Amino acid sequence: MKFKHILYIAGFGILALATYAGTRLEKAAASLPATGGESVLPGLTRPATVEFDRLGIPRVMAANREDALRALGYLHARDRLFQMDLMRRKAAGRLAEIFGERARAHDRAQRIYAFGRAAAAIVAALPESQRLALEAYVAGVNARMAEQTVPPPEILVLGYTPEPWRAEDSLLVGLGMFQTLNGHPDEERMLSVMAETLPPEVLAFLTPDVDAYTTVLAGGNGSRRPERPVPAAALAELLAETRHLTLGAAVDAETLPAGSNNWAVAGTRTRDGRAIVANDMHLNLGVPNIWYRAELRYGEAVMSGVTLPGLPLLVAGSNDRIAWGFTNVDADVLDLVKLEMHAFEPDRYRTPEGWATLDTRTETLRVKDGVDETLVLKSSRWGPVMTEPLLGMPVALRWTALEAQGVDLGLLEMDGARDLDSAMAVMNRAGNPPQNVVLADRAGHIAWTLTGRFPLRRGFDGSVSRSWSDGAAWDGFVPPERLPRVVDPPGGYLATANNRTLGRDYPYVIGHNYSNSYRAYRIGERLKQAQALTETELFGLQLDTRSEFFDFYRDLVLALTANANDPVLTEARRAVEAWDGRMEADSRGIALLVRYRRNLARTVFSRLLSRCNQTDPGFVYAWREAETPLRALISSRLPDTVPDRSGSWDAFLRGILEQSIDELKREFGTAALQDLTWGRVNRVEVRHPFSKNLPLISALLDMPQVEGVGCGGQCIRVLTPHQGASERLVVSPGHHGDGILHMPAGQSGHPLSPHYRDQHDAWATGQPLPFEPGPAVETLRLKPAL
Repeated sequence: MKFKHILYIAGFGILALATYAGTRLEKAAASLPATGGESVLPGLTRPATVEFDRLGIPRVMAANREDALRALGYLHARDRLFQMDLMRRKAAGRLAEIFGERARAHDRAQRIYAFGRAAAAIVAALPESQRLALEAYVAGVNARMAEQTVPPPEILVLGYTPEPWRAEDSLLVGLGMFQTLNGHPDEERMLSVMAETLPPEVLAFLTPDVDAYTTVLAGGNGSRRPERPVPAAALAELLAETRHLTLGAAVDAETLPAGSNNWAVAGTRTRDGRAIVANDMHLNLGVPNIWYRAELRYGEAVMSGVTLPGLPLLVAGSNDRIAWGFTNVDADVLDLVKLEMHAFEPDRYRTPEGWATLDTRTETLRVKDGVDETLVLKSSRWGPVMTEPLLGMPVALRWTALEAQGVDLGLLEMDGARDLDSAMAVMNRAGNPPQNVVLADRAGHIAWTLTGRFPLRRGFDGSVSRSWSDGAAWDGFVPPERLPRVVDPPGGYLATANNRTLGRDYPYVIGHNYSNSYRAYRIGERLKQAQALTETELFGLQLDTRSEFFDFYRDLVLALTANANDPVLTEARRAVEAWDGRMEADSRGIALLVRYRRNLARTVFSRLLSRCNQTDPGFVYAWREAETPLRALISSRLPDTVPDRSGSWDAFLRGILEQSIDELKREFGTAALQDLTWGRVNRVEVRHPFSKNLPLISALLDMPQVEGVGCGGQCIRVLTPHQGASERLVVSPGHHGDGILHMPAGQSGHPLSPHYRDQHDAWATGQPLPFEPGPAVETLRLKPAL
């Protein structure tokens, strides 16, 4: 069960009590923090000041890094304590302690990863400077928790007391983000089943890492998984087995993993020679927003941008000398190691040195108002043993996130970066989730590199599961100095959007399953055509909804319906002729193209991959570059590769088109398809986790539902009903006053706070807000303890 669904169910009736019962409502109001005044913050070396602007965004002025992070911990706990508590509980598998039975399955699955143990090992391995910073932050969180007489509303109505914050809890928050971005063993499961089940030429055809828009930044133009010709004979054999089936393998035709856009333009392309970074990070949308805006001033550092409650880091933004932003690499940083078990001793497995015994530990899973459960968890020398076997064999998880040397708080050192070389050195050494980084400096220069730890594999590329009993292993991580870098390219810009950025000449395998390159291509095309750029123009590019990606399907529908006498096909033609090429709320015709592509992909690949489903009933085909083989099949229209028994590709394609029209009409109750707008289909909900089952108070908890402007990954402005830009920032170091930054919802997680939703309208309508905090409207003075 998904985490948000757990919260929806658990919240049923709870917050209603707080809203409608007088005493609880009074307590909920009493839990609102005072913005100004004075507070004692033990451990401060000198007094610190926090100025809040009209949006509740703090500017912290402190004597040193530790004092500033102590204040940041205090502010995070003040505005986002329930969010922080849920994130540590979610990662550790301890939700059932507050939500009861409905969270048991989540906790049971999460305990396998042993994140609590990993967090403790990571903390113990931190260098002293990072440890001191973390300890200061933790003390700040606990200082706020200690002085708070009434907890946040959600904690109040759930009726529990949060435990004091620990250093390990901050790492749990970080590991939770790591899991969101780079913790998906399903990809290796998918490829392993395909490799076991399909002819090699079919596997290669269905899993390329190229598309019509591929653009790489380094490593040459070659590909490790190039586009292949249609393997007609092998596909015909597979289809002969499945054409009669209504359903085959499950297909995720609209896979939208956590992703982002980022780009940097050099001073040669801007109005006055400044370099500018733009970044919008795409994550699941909810209330409160995942990020917390802040500016930290200490010593010579001016750190401004977005932070993650629970961590003492500025995640993306600027230190006034260097600006930076991230996109997910879609890296392969985990392996499923097949365990060769002893025939007669069930806990013995083969290693290169002989037989070894699995480690066994027991843990208690506590369940509120339910029966506690004892879990028996096993691990190997390579990592925890997963509960689900793969191809009939148990597998262990080797993952950089579970390595004591795989994760750290190295991003802290960006406060001292003064030029691109020092900034790239920080990024290359940092133990972050693997990310593309674009950077800009005050002198007008730009750069791209990678951050995070990438395993060095010996004897294999990590794409499919295998045994390591023959000596296959990781030989540490790719050395920081060997991570790729590009500085000041001739075109004057750098852009990434979860696409493949490296060619085959780069000596290390970073990943396999990258997102389609259209967004990066579109960003590049727009930037090529522009001169004298400013922050305002780059912010406008973040809102671009042009989608040439769907031109292929528009042209396909027009060709299929040429001279059609069938009224259904004529209606389809009129609908797509009305499309303006964009994914705006009032765009017409695009809803049909989106549905048509989805249904084509599902039908074609489901039939081709039926053997995979028979081998593994849980198999799902979720290849992000599936567009390449799909277009190849449609364009070639080889007779033996028709997916159904219609007899021809044209008949098949028309049949799926008619199916798509019928679905849309039934779902949206429209008589004329050309009247169906994209905004009506793409309605965006940004909801508090408790509101689904509490419609009477959803207006208090949720952001207003809107007709979404944007797409599911096929345009720059990514926005779906539940996922989109968790922030949009545009900034040049040294020019923070001209920068732009907004995010959904607001600073506060408290529904009664004036800052619960006051940034949301700007985010939803695409209006800029200032990057740095504005003039102070309230001041909080933090004093050391006597």
